[in-house]
Amino acid sequence: MGSSLILKVRICLKASKPFFYQGSSASYTRNASLCKSSQLPFAARFLCSRHNNPNPGGRQTDRGNSRETDGQGGVRHGTVRRREEELWDGATKGGGKSSALWHRPSSPKSVFAAGTAKRTTEMLKRKTSLISQGEEQRGGQSERRTTGGAAKVQPPTRPLSAAEWRTLKESLGNPPRFDIQMMSTLFTCGAELDIAKSLLTFVAMETGTLSYELLLRYLTLCVSGGHNAEVFDVYDIMRGNFPSLETGASSLFIKSFCRTEKWREAVVILGEIKKVFTPSPRNYGDIIAAALLNGDATTAWALYDELMEKGLSPHPETWNALFKGVRTTTEEEEGEKEALAMSRSEQQERLLKVLLYMRNNQIYPQHGLANTIKTWFESLTEQSWTGSWTIASPKGVCGGCGSGLESIQLTDEEYQQLKDRVMTDIIQGQDVFNKTTPEELEMFKVFVEKKPVFDVVVDGLNVANISKDKGRQSEMLLTVVSELERQGLTVLVLGRKHMLRPSRSWDRHNMKLIQQKAHCFFTDNISEDDPFLLYATLQSGNHCRFVSRDLMRDHKACLPDGATRRLFFKWQRGHQLVVDGHVAAGRRVRFQSIPSYDTIIQTSADSWHVPYDDTEDRCTYEVPQRWLCLTTNH
Repeated sequence: MGSSLILKVRICLKASKPFFYQGSSASYTRNASLCKSSQLPFAARFLCSRHNNPNPGGRQTDRGNSRETDGQGGVRHGTVRRREEELWDGATKGGGKSSALWHRPSSPKSVFAAGTAKRTTEMLKRKTSLISQGEEQRGGQSERRTTGGAAKVQPPTRPLSAAEWRTLKESLGNPPRFDIQMMSTLFTCGAELDIAKSLLTFVAMETGTLSYELLLRYLTLCVSGGHNAEVFDVYDIMRGNFPSLETGASSLFIKSFCRTEKWREAVVILGEIKKVFTPSPRNYGDIIAAALLNGDATTAWALYDELMEKGLSPHPETWNALFKGVRTTTEEEEGEKEALAMSRSEQQERLLKVLLYMRNNQIYPQHGLANTIKTWFESLTEQSWTGSWTIASPKGVCGGCGSGLESIQLTDEEYQQLKDRVMTDIIQGQDVFNKTTPEELEMFKVFVEKKPVFDVVVDGLNVANISKDKGRQSEMLLTVVSELERQGLTVLVLGRKHMLRPSRSWDRHNMKLIQQKAHCFFTDNISEDDPFLLYATLQSGNHCRFVSRDLMRDHKACLPDGATRRLFFKWQRGHQLVVDGHVAAGRRVRFQSIPSYDTIIQTSADSWHVPYDDTEDRCTYEVPQRWLCLTTNH
């Protein structure tokens, strides 16, 4: 640690005693003889312990960029109704009867629009704010009564002597993991490094050993604070006194080394990790970024290819470094024209493949990465690229260049492929008869075959439950079905048999009217509606849509591969109707807009269109609303 304590200490370890593991304290010790150093500020003896298996907490994986949590699955209900109502055609060209569906006017905000779930959650929170405030006040009073005597331990604000640390430890009742807990507290509070050093000195004097776990916590503090010189010293100590490093320490060393001129040492550590298991995308990304920063594009791309071959998904920071690094490299090599032209051509081809990978995997870059992509395109001066930030019209026209975006509608080949996979993996999947019975499913198939082709399939129970008033469920369903019938559509309503029993929720007269306006099929009460809904919709053809607030995430997960799941999501966004706003008897029912274009990276001979995230609130089932438009006159 530079001129710090650890460099001044000589560590002499005996080889005569066996290693052993001391329970939950995760301290690895052995008998050792200490060689005193006259340079010590305290007359401390400083030990690092060894163990054959220096993994106190099991394998530590890199979770730094995990962001796969779904948000709320609710539907956004508009609070302001517009006076002007207009028809919006979101169907395929030619439309048919389904093109007349009543939609919310332009500037569509569908259930799949980025941030919709977050806004819905915030709206619900506002509605219950008064209740929540009351509960918080009561809870706060209860907490003060419960924890009044249990003050949180505060870390020291300056380095302590060994005697002072001992006094502090005794005042807390001599807890067995005092050193580990205090080092964690110092890290959490962002304490000065010298305070952590003084804690190490105390532990070495007090116990004659430093555990692997304690050094790992100290290492974390050093890396987070950017104390690279200290990291080098910890690396030398742990390398010399432990037979191997677990993933947590290895990842921290890679991260820190990649910030310095010693970045190639991180490649060595990566190689050692690969002997045991697959490194994380973060491990690869740190070294790729360091290689590019130091002008070694060959190593960077070799590691990127290796990462992809292992089936790992790169972090956005890695792509950001690749787009930035290539531009820097080419500027530095400007004098070598022939080599530069070849290098530019090869690296440009690789970066375009990165964009195609994002397209094929439906990945949306954050605004920062999109800006780097824009800058890279514009740096290709011989091709005269121009980038602009824009949005698409409801008809799928780019606001930047005026060109049309790819249709949300599936091709005939895509539709047949999806239909076959849904039939096999969802309708006839292994657990299908946990949702229905063979007899009921066969009866439904016969029912669908005998009926005319449907334009819309309605999840009756789901739509009825839009009303929070249980006494208005049948009225809600009747209002929606009446709207669809008014538009001349052939409607199928899927319900459950209990809906046919007159009750406060299910008015007999309303249910009779529904059966007059639409074809109806009522499943057993224990059956799930969704497989029936998907079967009827897909069997009716590519024009048929369905009405439901269910986002079908469980069913999408049943599909066997990512490509089919993405195809399902595309079909879903182009066919799912969600009731928008308040529904009142006797008034028109509006549905959230279905875009006519696909939100995916797309290219033509003279353009690229990249949808990008401009919000942190997007859930995994939502799509961005803003685009990067790139065009060239070359």
